[in-house]
Amino acid sequence: MTDNARFAIYAAPPQGSKLAAFGASWLGYDVETGQALTPPRIAGLTRERWDELTRRARHYGFHGTFKAPFELADGTSAEELAAAAGAFAAGRAPFDVPLGLARIGGFLALTPTEEVPALADLANGCVERLDRFRRPETPEQIAQRRAGLSARQSAHLDRWGYPYVFEEYRFHMTLTDPLAGEESAPLQSALASLLEPLLARPLSIDALCLFRQDDRAA
Repeated sequence: MTDNARFAIYAAPPQGSKLAAFGASWLGYDVETGQALTPPRIAGLTRERWDELTRRARHYGFHGTFKAPFELADGTSAEELAAAAGAFAAGRAPFDVPLGLARIGGFLALTPTEEVPALADLANGCVERLDRFRRPETPEQIAQRRAGLSARQSAHLDRWGYPYVFEEYRFHMTLTDPLAGEESAPLQSALASLLEPLLARPLSIDALCLFRQDDRAA
């Protein structure tokens, strides 16, 4: 492990599932294998524009966040983090999350179609129970991320290293970067058609996924 490696606790579709295959194909990156993939063809969307619209989402892979990326605190190890996450997960029951395509914050994502209290409870637990493994962000990093945040989000950023936790949390699985207004509706319609058969069944949350990033550019 390098000193700059970061870790995150995510939800991801089961390996080998149709939803996992779609997410990897759409973003052009399989987080399980590290392979670059060819995206599905969308009428009116060039490969160059697809690359622009998925660049940031592709960087992190297809996932829903429970605990956002962090560097390890001094005196902790990846093995200890994995053991702690496993122990935390072992005491919780699986549950299902029905998903639908929505536009949030200017980008398209899969979001719950109904309230699932167990989902927020799991995310809150990950934030709190695993925070001892998080190295605090530097004042410079915090300052860079504070622009545009509410007072409450800013307080979360200071305390937890991430602004969108607890009452600010909204589970989502990102599919695009922010869209221009004129391209949002056609792309949303095309994605909805591709996703319709895949979302007939809810996403089963029966595991925590530990993701690793060798450095912020990886």
